[in-house]
Amino acid sequence: MNMLYSTTVTAIGGRSGTVRSDDGLLDLALSMPVVLGGEGNATNPEQLFAAGYAACFGNAVIHVTRNKQVRVEDGDVEVVATVGMAPNDSGGFSLTVGLDVGIAGVDQETAEVIVAEAHKACPYSNAVRSNIDVLLSVRAR
Repeated sequence: MNMLYSTTVTAIGGRSGTVRSDDGLLDLALSMPVVLGGEGNATNPEQLFAAGYAACFGNAVIHVTRNKQVRVEDGDVEVVATVGMAPNDSGGFSLTVGLDVGIAGVDQETAEVIVAEAHKACPYSNAVRSNIDVLLSVRAR
C-alpha cells in the first residue's frame, strides 16, 4: 500500500489520562464524561473520534466533487457527527455514529448523491463499515 500519511499518538492513563501526538500539536487531558461517572472536565475519546470523522467526511464531500460539474468548496459543507457508546451483546461496548451533512449551493437530490459517494471514499467510513452502522442524514442548505 502506498502510504499517503501516518501519525502517532500516545495515550497514557486511559480515559482519565492524556493523549499526545508525536509532533506535539495534539496534547490533551482526557476525562470520563459525567454520565459515565467521570468529572467531565476534559475531552473524551468519543469527542475526538467525532471530530476526526466529521472533518474527514467533510473533506471527502469536497474530494468527490473535485472533477464534477457541481463543486463543493470548503465553506459549503458542514458535518455534525454524533458518536455514542452502548453496551453490546458480548459484555463489551459498541459505538454508534450519526452524520448530519449539510451542503450549500446544491439541491437535495444532488446533496444525497454527493454524500453517498463521500461515504464510499471517506477513510473513516471505510474503517467502520460492517462494524458500526452509520446513520446519514443529508440536507441541502
